Amino acid sequence: MKGAGRTLRPEEARLWRRVADRVVPRRALPPAPEPTNAAPDEPPPPPAAAPPKRVSPRAAPSGPLADRGGEKRVRRGQIEIAGMLDLHGLTAPQAQAAVHRFLRHSHDEGARAVLIVTGKGRPNAERGWEIGVLKRHLPDWLGAPAVRGLVSGFAQAHRRHGGGGAYYVFLKSRNDPGR
Repeated sequence: MKGAGRTLRPEEARLWRRVADRVVPRRALPPAPEPTNAAPDEPPPPPAAAPPKRVSPRAAPSGPLADRGGEKRVRRGQIEIAGMLDLHGLTAPQAQAAVHRFLRHSHDEGARAVLIVTGKGRPNAERGWEIGVLKRHLPDWLGAPAVRGLVSGFAQAHRRHGGGGAYYVFLKSRNDPGR
């Protein structure tokens, strides 16, 4: 078993057994499918659709705007977070409009880094972790022509700022000639 670094002491094992005995599953697992005895002449049934790829909620952002170094500078206190936008409860179109308004306003105010909270998604018993719609779309929104000239990069936030459900977005200087 991965991560098992030591054996439990007797009192730990007793405590673990007490806890494990009290656990009640939320849902019963579906029954296993009955094996079919197909005749040898019949072709095998078509394979079921492949399950969606499991994605870790801690997956690092990727793309041309990904900025792991910026996350380290925020964590070390070298860059201050100037504002926060929480997208919980918004639809994707509402969230996209809110992100673009927030980034334009923050850039006009001279902010260099802001925090955008998307949420992580939700666990799914059959498919593992489902990444939320807002989290999945945020990188595209940050690269959209409407705000591309304002954003220099983004990175997943540190755990104390929301971890997998939040992102630091780094803004270009108002004086940046590359705008």
